[in-house]
Amino acid sequence: MRKILFLLLLGSASMLQAQSIQWMSLGEALKAQQQEPRKIIMDVYTDWCGPCKLMDKKTFGNPFVIDYINTHYYAVKFNAEGQEEIQFYGNTFTNPKYNPERKGRNATHQFTQFLGVTGYPTVVFLSEMGDLITPVVGYHTPQQLELYLKMIKQGDYQTFSKPDDFEKYRKSFIPKFKG
Repeated sequence: MRKILFLLLLGSASMLQAQSIQWMSLGEALKAQQQEPRKIIMDVYTDWCGPCKLMDKKTFGNPFVIDYINTHYYAVKFNAEGQEEIQFYGNTFTNPKYNPERKGRNATHQFTQFLGVTGYPTVVFLSEMGDLITPVVGYHTPQQLELYLKMIKQGDYQTFSKPDDFEKYRKSFIPKFKG
């Protein structure tokens, strides 16, 4: 009996570890929206950013965050200093000053600038139509990100009319994600 229980626990733990966010490119997400409209969550990161790596491991590795994002969003990872070509609203964004020989910081991608990203990591939310909802700058724990995930998914942000409306919302929000 103990052996069966141990195997069940081991199987459950490995299933949780194997679970991850279903990341895609922005082009794939925009195409998927045409089939099934969902909002997009975009992780804007850089290779050298310590808080980006921590958020990737601790927040985007959290089973509650993974499940919520995979269920309700299309998830995009975007290197803010990379060389990916982005097609967005009929415009092409590149990183003409990208230097592949460079270690550490590199030139900022044009799409990063277009999104108004001012620091890393930044989580950018786009509507079901691909319109910018808001960037959220900085490292966030699973519970801190939960507020934005649910507020934006549910459309609660659309009822804010004064700057302190968000603060009231934040203070009354009770996080349910663990870990």
